[in-house]
Amino acid sequence: MKMQGGDRRDGAPRVAVIGAGIVGVSTALWLGRFGAEVTLIDRAAPGAGASAGNAGVLAASAVRPSLDRAALRAAPGMLFDRDAPLFLRWSYLPRLLPWLARALRHVGEAEVGRISDALGHLVTDAVAAHEAAARGTAAARYLQRSDYVYGFRDAAAFAEAGPALAVKAAAGFAHVRLSGAAVQEYDPALGPGLGEIAVLGAHGFITDPEGYVAALAAGFEAEGGRVRRAEVRDLACTGGRITGIVLDGEVLPCDHAVIAMGAASARLLKAVGLSLPLETERGYHLQLRGTGGAPRQPVMVAEGQFVATPMAKGVRLAGILELGGLAAGPSPAPFGLLRRLGARAFPGLDFTDAEEWMGHRPALPDSLPLLGQVGATGVWGAVGHHHVGLTGGPKSGRLLAETLMGRRPNLDLAPFRAERFARP
Repeated sequence: MKMQGGDRRDGAPRVAVIGAGIVGVSTALWLGRFGAEVTLIDRAAPGAGASAGNAGVLAASAVRPSLDRAALRAAPGMLFDRDAPLFLRWSYLPRLLPWLARALRHVGEAEVGRISDALGHLVTDAVAAHEAAARGTAAARYLQRSDYVYGFRDAAAFAEAGPALAVKAAAGFAHVRLSGAAVQEYDPALGPGLGEIAVLGAHGFITDPEGYVAALAAGFEAEGGRVRRAEVRDLACTGGRITGIVLDGEVLPCDHAVIAMGAASARLLKAVGLSLPLETERGYHLQLRGTGGAPRQPVMVAEGQFVATPMAKGVRLAGILELGGLAAGPSPAPFGLLRRLGARAFPGLDFTDAEEWMGHRPALPDSLPLLGQVGATGVWGAVGHHHVGLTGGPKSGRLLAETLMGRRPNLDLAPFRAERFARP
């Protein structure tokens, strides 16, 4: 096995970023801008995987974790309701139980408040963070500022969402409530199945998530970074510190490595002694081929917890939460839910020949990502954003890059540190 080197800028740390989704690409981009010599590595093209299949929403108001006491009380009934957006592969439950046990430690109001505060620092300025990352690259053309709409069946469903909307308002995202005919006056694409809506400003969306991340990666290359398509086999360490990335037939030398492989990150982090309790939230989408009947801006259908987003290639309906691990293929039931509730909320949409997709959102039991170094190994984690990976990716990447490069970020990263997963 040979060592592969190259011309090295004087004093510039060599950093390998493993994983070319939105988090990895953002981290690589900011590391390069701060003066590092960066190689971005993935076996697939930049923007593939979960970054290609998300809802495209810059959900700046998504500050509350998805698991709290209210969600816990509702979960058993949802599992047996065909129109509820929670699914479980029962055969996977024994493997899931240890993760669930850890997650239950974080459902109390004090913990939810702490987590919400930390998430707020990552997502509330998401639109500006994306604009800063995309500035000077072709990715900027995929960014749209917009409202974000929450749609409800009726006044009773709206009232149930009152506490969640109050949390968003406290984070700076007050809503305007519209009812009856005013809903269709606001957006004619919204059907009578949405009798009430909450309109939140200061959000945005991406018109082509895969194209957007690919364009960011191209901008990274244009600014002097390197992109490699390769399978990462292992980490090479000497004296407890990273020295290189093991690829097929070679070792790529580096001074630091950032692991941003989404739901597949745990394997490499284990090489430096971190047992990361990483699970996957299996997400689904339907990509419609036309834009007829499309909403003007992203709409979250509260009944099914999915978002309809107008995109360059057609309308995308994305969301759902299924717990079932990495190995199993897609389940048919979530696609059926998207079709039923999507047609009810947006009667003008054409579901003919809709493309089906399922992917994996990386989930840690406390609903916060890992952003930081594992001990003093030179190995950094950037993983575990649950459903806000696209939203918080550029901010997370910049914060991690600042820390790695010895800068002082304007945010305390203690809630995201790796040490929270160390055994007592």
